[in-house]
Amino acid sequence: MNSSTITAIVPAAGIGSRMQSDIPKQYLKLGGQCILELTLRQLLSNDNIDSIVVALHKEDTWFNKLPSASNAKINTILGGESRADSVIQALTLCQSEHWALVHDAARPCVRQADITALINYCMSTKSGGAILAVPVKDTMKRSHNHSVQSTVCRENLWHALTPQMFNCGELLSAYQHAQENNHVITDEASAMEYVGASVKLINAHPGNIKITRPEDLELAAFYMNKES
Repeated sequence: MNSSTITAIVPAAGIGSRMQSDIPKQYLKLGGQCILELTLRQLLSNDNIDSIVVALHKEDTWFNKLPSASNAKINTILGGESRADSVIQALTLCQSEHWALVHDAARPCVRQADITALINYCMSTKSGGAILAVPVKDTMKRSHNHSVQSTVCRENLWHALTPQMFNCGELLSAYQHAQENNHVITDEASAMEYVGASVKLINAHPGNIKITRPEDLELAAFYMNKES
């Protein structure tokens, strides 16, 4: 795996019903800018990233209005019914020896230092892959019928974030293998885990939150202002 070419993949075909909004969450405003625009700017600002593929919903009418939509580094494709389908669609356009850096559209607060740390690790090892993550700090409970069943030891638990970075060919193969066996995939790491690959955890800033609910906007604004 000698290639140093990196394609960022942004699955942005979701509707995001939990935001209680008439438009998809990635197009809601955060500090006067669309969330997706802010996310793309973070990726465009990293010189290690060669190109960006954004997977869009077939009825998307918002993307072309974004300032970054005309950037030469950005290409768009039709997304799938699920996040996994959208990532697979993007991976089929990438050369197998290249790297895929997959990032959630609704994570605009990712820090440049964390993106670079992830890339540097993958480039230095030239094998496997890695994800941004933060250690779990809260006490974790396993539930049954909305009651506590047990307390889970948090010592080795991490919150998985994005970006997540893997070899394009290996990630595509892992996704396809999982789908063929009806295995539920929630992120790129889970696909790679399914085929037995080693995935490194890169400790990241906890402000890299995914905006999924209305109350997340205020917290994201706090982290964005703190970073600027």
